[in-house]
Amino acid sequence: MSGARKYCVERRAALSCKASMFSRIFVAVLGLCSLAATADEWPRFRGPNGSGFGKADIPAQWTDANRKWSIKLPGVGHGSPVVWGGRVFLLCGNESTGQRTVLCLNAADGRTLWQQNFAALANKHHKFNSMASSTPAVDAERIYFTWGTPQKLTVIAFTHDGKTAWEADLGPVQRSHGFGCSPILHDDLVILSNDQESDGHLFALDRATGKVRWKLPRAENHSNYSTPCIYTPPGGKPQVVVVSWRLGATGVDAASGKQLWQMPLFATKQERAIGSPSASGEYVIVNCAFTAGPKHVVVLKPGQTPGTMQEAWRQEKAVPHIPSPLLVGDRAYLWGDDGVVTCAKLATGEIVWQERVEGTFFSSPVCTGDKIFSVDKSGKVFAIAAADKFQLLGTNPLNDLCQSTPAIAGGRMFVRTWENLHCIGGTSSVSP
Repeated sequence: MSGARKYCVERRAALSCKASMFSRIFVAVLGLCSLAATADEWPRFRGPNGSGFGKADIPAQWTDANRKWSIKLPGVGHGSPVVWGGRVFLLCGNESTGQRTVLCLNAADGRTLWQQNFAALANKHHKFNSMASSTPAVDAERIYFTWGTPQKLTVIAFTHDGKTAWEADLGPVQRSHGFGCSPILHDDLVILSNDQESDGHLFALDRATGKVRWKLPRAENHSNYSTPCIYTPPGGKPQVVVVSWRLGATGVDAASGKQLWQMPLFATKQERAIGSPSASGEYVIVNCAFTAGPKHVVVLKPGQTPGTMQEAWRQEKAVPHIPSPLLVGDRAYLWGDDGVVTCAKLATGEIVWQERVEGTFFSSPVCTGDKIFSVDKSGKVFAIAAADKFQLLGTNPLNDLCQSTPAIAGGRMFVRTWENLHCIGGTSSVSP
């Protein structure tokens, strides 16, 4: 080979190698951007895996400049919003007719992008429940809504532009207090718990088709409203953790629906699991209670025998019934219905501090940065410090009944009240 020809071959090889390198870098950058975008979403009740963590620099005390927009909703309800790709999705209901409305809004200005109405019979429910108490789940392709009537448990998936992807009927709903459970997503599954008076199941549907992939019968025979979370024990496979009164906490193999463990944790006197579990590292925290009866918060960790769980600690005084516990680092924050807030060490349960915030709370606390937010029944949004010393940082009235949990995404916090949706903006995104 001549020197000139050899040079040309080597030059082409070098250019090809450089182009390949730039291509790999470009793909890697796109991947990082995609991960960053996903991390900024609020895909289900209480955000990513029910953790309650979001990214936004929301001030503790708001000014008019922080109140980006508020809109009147086309129906009422207690379900929380979810957020993906600059869009907000939520479920509304008509308490007189039973009509359900699925709604998509522009996160930047609250403008309605699309909505669809569905006729359904009005049904009796507890005075603290509503026709729209479920929170949808969302991914990059679809939004998954659910509601229940005595006739059927409906799950409907929509594309982001409002087209129906599929609809599933999971059988009649037998609940004297009405429906209010929310779906979660894992891998290619939509998972929904339906503990009811009889014939209850834990369902897993195919995300793309709505077909039942597996269903686990539940011998609970009692209504619960707790939304499951995914727990992956050290060295183990992902599990669905579902909480109920009679059965306690149950771990289910997420891929197959096989029950792995079950721990009856609660009293024999009637209770109801409404707060939702969350996981952090090796720990899972659960709660269950009854209005005038026993109340429990229990922290679980892996047992000595592989595949089992054991109780790390429990607290049964001044603990939440309806709000879900919040785990922040190595601390557990327990925000009670009566406003008693407890900060405890996650590993041992040792109480760091316990103070009262005035109000009655149905909302679950959420965290962004070094602040924890929770909303009382009257619509006051309280901010406290996520710290080892109690600090009430701000009180922000919205002046409307509120029983839903805020969503945090895209540098904003969205608070759904009975009739309205409010958007609160900060200055920039921060890591929790």
